Amino acid sequence: MSAQSAPFTISAEDAYDRGELIELWLAAWAATYPGIDFETRREWFGEHLALLKAEGCLTLAARDEAGKLAGFVIFDRVSGWLDQLAVHPRAFRAGVARQLMREAKGLSPGFLQLDVNADNVRAVAFYEREGFSRTGAGVNPNSGAPTLSMEWRQAPFEPA
Repeated sequence: MSAQSAPFTISAEDAYDRGELIELWLAAWAATYPGIDFETRREWFGEHLALLKAEGCLTLAARDEAGKLAGFVIFDRVSGWLDQLAVHPRAFRAGVARQLMREAKGLSPGFLQLDVNADNVRAVAFYEREGFSRTGAGVNPNSGAPTLSMEWRQAPFEPA
Protein backbone atom coordinates (compact mmCIF):
# COMPACT_ATOMS: atom_id res chain seq x y z
CA MET A 1 0.00 0.00 0.00
CA SER A 2 1.35 3.40 -0.79
CA ALA A 3 1.55 6.29 1.60
CA GLN A 4 -0.58 9.23 0.58
CA SER A 5 0.22 12.91 0.91
CA ALA A 6 0.18 14.23 4.46
CA PRO A 7 -1.59 14.30 6.77
CA PHE A 8 -3.11 10.83 6.16
CA THR A 9 -1.45 7.51 5.43
CA ILE A 10 -3.44 4.70 3.82
CA SER A 11 -2.49 1.09 4.52
CA ALA A 12 -3.99 -2.38 4.57
CA GLU A 13 -5.14 -3.42 8.01
CA ASP A 14 -4.60 -7.16 8.27
CA ALA A 15 -4.70 -7.32 12.04
CA TYR A 16 -6.88 -4.33 12.81
CA ASP A 17 -8.37 -3.44 16.14
CA ARG A 18 -12.04 -4.22 15.60
CA GLY A 19 -13.03 -1.97 18.51
CA GLU A 20 -11.28 0.97 16.85
CA LEU A 21 -13.21 0.41 13.61
CA ILE A 22 -16.49 0.06 15.50
CA GLU A 23 -15.96 3.33 17.40
CA LEU A 24 -15.19 5.22 14.20
CA TRP A 25 -18.20 3.68 12.42
CA LEU A 26 -20.50 4.68 15.30
CA ALA A 27 -19.14 8.25 15.34
CA ALA A 28 -19.48 8.64 11.57
CA TRP A 29 -23.05 7.38 11.46
CA ALA A 30 -24.11 9.37 14.54
CA ALA A 31 -22.81 12.54 12.86
CA THR A 32 -24.63 11.67 9.63
CA TYR A 33 -27.94 10.70 11.26
CA PRO A 34 -27.99 12.37 14.71
CA GLY A 35 -31.58 11.28 15.38
CA ILE A 36 -30.70 7.57 15.30
CA ASP A 37 -29.13 5.71 18.23
CA PHE A 38 -26.37 3.78 16.47
CA GLU A 39 -25.10 2.43 19.78
CA THR A 40 -27.88 -0.17 19.46
CA ARG A 41 -26.14 -1.39 16.27
CA ARG A 42 -22.73 -1.90 17.89
CA GLU A 43 -23.06 -5.68 18.28
CA TRP A 44 -24.41 -6.10 14.74
CA PHE A 45 -21.51 -4.13 13.26
CA GLY A 46 -18.95 -6.11 15.24
CA GLU A 47 -20.42 -9.33 13.88
CA HIS A 48 -20.56 -7.82 10.39
CA LEU A 49 -16.84 -6.89 10.55
CA ALA A 50 -15.98 -10.46 11.56
CA LEU A 51 -18.01 -11.81 8.64
CA LEU A 52 -16.37 -9.44 6.14
CA LYS A 53 -12.92 -10.43 7.40
CA ALA A 54 -13.80 -14.16 7.19
CA GLU A 55 -14.99 -13.61 3.60
CA GLY A 56 -11.58 -12.17 2.71
CA CYS A 57 -12.58 -8.54 2.28
CA LEU A 58 -9.77 -6.01 2.35
CA THR A 59 -9.75 -3.25 4.96
CA LEU A 60 -7.82 -0.09 4.16
CA ALA A 61 -7.28 2.39 6.97
CA ALA A 62 -6.49 6.09 6.85
CA ARG A 63 -4.44 7.25 9.80
CA ASP A 64 -3.45 10.78 10.73
CA GLU A 65 0.07 11.88 11.63
CA ALA A 66 -0.47 10.73 15.23
CA GLY A 67 -1.57 7.26 14.06
CA LYS A 68 -5.23 7.79 14.94
CA LEU A 69 -7.77 6.15 12.68
CA ALA A 70 -9.41 8.82 10.49
CA GLY A 71 -11.36 6.54 8.16
CA PHE A 72 -11.59 3.13 6.57
CA VAL A 73 -12.96 1.33 3.54
CA ILE A 74 -13.81 -2.37 3.34
CA PHE A 75 -14.34 -4.06 -0.01
CA ASP A 76 -14.08 -7.39 -1.79
CA ARG A 77 -11.23 -7.41 -4.33
CA VAL A 78 -12.90 -10.27 -6.25
CA SER A 79 -16.55 -9.20 -6.47
CA GLY A 80 -15.93 -5.45 -6.35
CA TRP A 81 -18.49 -5.05 -3.55
CA LEU A 82 -17.70 -1.99 -1.42
CA ASP A 83 -19.33 -2.73 1.91
CA GLN A 84 -18.14 0.12 4.13
CA LEU A 85 -16.63 3.57 3.76
CA ALA A 86 -16.53 5.57 6.98
CA VAL A 87 -14.71 8.75 8.01
CA HIS A 88 -14.45 10.09 11.55
CA PRO A 89 -16.34 13.40 11.91
CA ARG A 90 -13.11 15.19 12.94
CA ALA A 91 -11.78 14.33 9.45
CA PHE A 92 -14.90 15.23 7.42
CA ARG A 93 -13.99 17.27 4.32
CA ALA A 94 -10.25 16.60 4.80
CA GLY A 95 -9.89 14.36 1.74
CA VAL A 96 -9.83 11.06 3.65
CA ALA A 97 -12.71 9.50 1.71
CA ARG A 98 -11.17 10.53 -1.61
CA GLN A 99 -7.80 8.98 -0.64
CA LEU A 100 -9.46 5.77 0.52
CA MET A 101 -11.53 5.60 -2.67
CA ARG A 102 -8.45 6.12 -4.85
CA GLU A 103 -6.72 3.18 -3.17
CA ALA A 104 -9.84 0.97 -3.35
CA LYS A 105 -10.25 1.70 -7.06
CA GLY A 106 -6.61 0.82 -7.66
CA LEU A 107 -7.01 -2.53 -5.92
CA SER A 108 -10.45 -3.34 -7.30
CA PRO A 109 -11.11 -5.77 -10.15
CA GLY A 110 -11.82 -2.73 -12.38
CA PHE A 111 -15.17 -1.92 -10.86
CA LEU A 112 -16.81 -1.24 -7.50
CA GLN A 113 -20.45 -1.61 -6.52
CA LEU A 114 -22.27 -0.38 -3.43
CA ASP A 115 -25.57 0.52 -1.87
CA VAL A 116 -26.01 3.90 -0.17
CA ASN A 117 -28.92 5.35 1.77
CA ALA A 118 -30.88 7.42 -0.74
CA ASP A 119 -31.33 10.28 1.76
CA ASN A 120 -27.59 10.47 2.55
CA VAL A 121 -27.14 13.40 0.17
CA ARG A 122 -23.49 14.01 1.08
CA ALA A 123 -22.53 10.37 0.42
CA VAL A 124 -24.49 10.17 -2.86
CA ALA A 125 -22.82 13.39 -4.08
CA PHE A 126 -19.40 12.05 -3.07
CA TYR A 127 -19.88 8.80 -4.99
CA GLU A 128 -21.11 10.68 -8.05
CA ARG A 129 -18.03 12.95 -7.91
CA GLU A 130 -15.96 9.77 -7.74
CA GLY A 131 -17.47 8.54 -11.00
CA PHE A 132 -20.16 6.20 -9.66
CA SER A 133 -23.41 5.90 -11.59
CA ARG A 134 -26.80 5.05 -10.18
CA THR A 135 -27.82 1.57 -11.29
CA GLY A 136 -30.94 0.88 -9.24
CA ALA A 137 -32.90 1.37 -6.06
CA GLY A 138 -33.74 -0.83 -3.13
CA VAL A 139 -34.38 -0.98 0.59
CA ASN A 140 -31.88 -1.46 3.41
CA PRO A 141 -32.79 -4.84 4.97
CA ASN A 142 -31.75 -3.68 8.46
CA SER A 143 -33.40 -0.24 8.62
CA GLY A 144 -36.03 -0.33 5.87
CA ALA A 145 -34.60 2.92 4.46
CA PRO A 146 -34.60 3.46 0.68
CA THR A 147 -31.21 2.85 -0.95
CA LEU A 148 -29.51 3.53 -4.24
CA SER A 149 -27.30 0.99 -5.96
CA MET A 150 -24.25 2.59 -7.53
CA GLU A 151 -21.35 1.36 -9.62
CA TRP A 152 -17.96 2.62 -10.77
CA ARG A 153 -16.17 1.07 -13.74
CA GLN A 154 -12.58 1.70 -14.69
CA ALA A 155 -12.25 3.32 -18.09
CA PRO A 156 -10.93 0.83 -20.64
CA PHE A 157 -7.28 1.26 -21.57
CA GLU A 158 -6.86 2.79 -24.97
CA PRO A 159 -3.36 2.61 -26.45
CA ALA A 160 -2.01 5.82 -27.95
